[in-house]
Amino acid sequence: MSVRLTVLDNGLRIVTDHMDTVQSVSVGAWVNAGARHEHPSINGISHMLEHMAFKGTRRRSARDIATEIEAVGGHVNAYTSREHTAYYAKMLKQDMPLALDIIADILQHSVMDTDELDRERAVILQEIHQSHDTPDDIVFDLFQETAYPDQAVGRPVLGTLDLVRSFSRDTLIDYMTAHYGAPSIIVAAAGNIDHEDFVDRVKAAFGDLPAPKDTITEPALYKGGDMRENRDLEQIHYLMGFNGISYEDPDYHAASVYTTILGGGMSSRLFQEIRESQGLVYSIYSFMSSFNDGGLFGIYAGTGESEIAQVVPLVYHELMRSTRDISEEETRRACTQIKASILMSLESTASRCEQVARQLLVYNRIVPIEETMAKIEAVNADSVMRVAQKIIESPLTITALGPLKSLEPYETMKNRLV
Repeated sequence: MSVRLTVLDNGLRIVTDHMDTVQSVSVGAWVNAGARHEHPSINGISHMLEHMAFKGTRRRSARDIATEIEAVGGHVNAYTSREHTAYYAKMLKQDMPLALDIIADILQHSVMDTDELDRERAVILQEIHQSHDTPDDIVFDLFQETAYPDQAVGRPVLGTLDLVRSFSRDTLIDYMTAHYGAPSIIVAAAGNIDHEDFVDRVKAAFGDLPAPKDTITEPALYKGGDMRENRDLEQIHYLMGFNGISYEDPDYHAASVYTTILGGGMSSRLFQEIRESQGLVYSIYSFMSSFNDGGLFGIYAGTGESEIAQVVPLVYHELMRSTRDISEEETRRACTQIKASILMSLESTASRCEQVARQLLVYNRIVPIEETMAKIEAVNADSVMRVAQKIIESPLTITALGPLKSLEPYETMKNRLV
């Protein structure tokens, strides 16, 4: 098996996926801390911390971090989600020690300079303004908030303008100290790499992590609801959805197949009927967002003011039809799409690095590819229709932005599901 795992005495997990046919290595640290781990008063702190980690350490300036990694042809980046934060790099195999040293440095020795903090605060405020000006972006944050009102998992990853303006250096350091302990971090690598050598280097590089602290993750309690905002736009951005499926739900793979059949590609039902046959939308698709303890299933459509009255009934028609009329042929085709996507991702060191790290975060174990393929293969049409019915029986969530006078009421939409 190409994947190996070592757990240090302090709880730090180190995982590698060896690929001897490539010349590169992807390496990163995945931290079990994201937007849903934030107190309401510091919503957005995980994202700001991700930005500030690259703004200078005791040994490197912000310019040094960028210059050193790019001088060897590599690249380094990071992202924040609702459940975790990732810092990762890709470079040639001989330069892996440099990438590991930089990642270890920014996670343990960032100085959080106040001048840099003020500059980066301005950048993040611009990022928030940009998201507010991008309706097909912000509508998803509003959808999450409507589905999970007054909950950590429903709050935006970027935070709010007022909160971001309020964050101090001490706020960042306190949050990092509380959430960046060794048991909360997975250091992963994929590519042309030796596991034992990598473990030794990680032991040496990550010696200054803070002691672990007890943190509480607020559970995700789906509620649903209706949120619509009239805006002077050329299009309506319409999102509808339901309670979804968690990663560890036995129906996870059946739900993935259902999402693919309904709106997961150009051959999907929604795309073929509403875009190809009717020409009523430019963009339409279904999606599934899973968490450790829940999830969201949704359908997005971008359409014109005069078309929305036709689009909504068609979406609900396809949704209801999918609970009773899915064929084995469709199911097998969707299973093949999903399997092919997973298998093709194995050709990328970055994908494999993230895959093993996320598996440890979600399942606390490495899931063999054979196990995943077998579970996808076990999905049949009956299980997909059962999951479809299970999903639509939960409360409805509606979010819409744009010229909405022709958008039918929430109660009318709910009645279409009866």
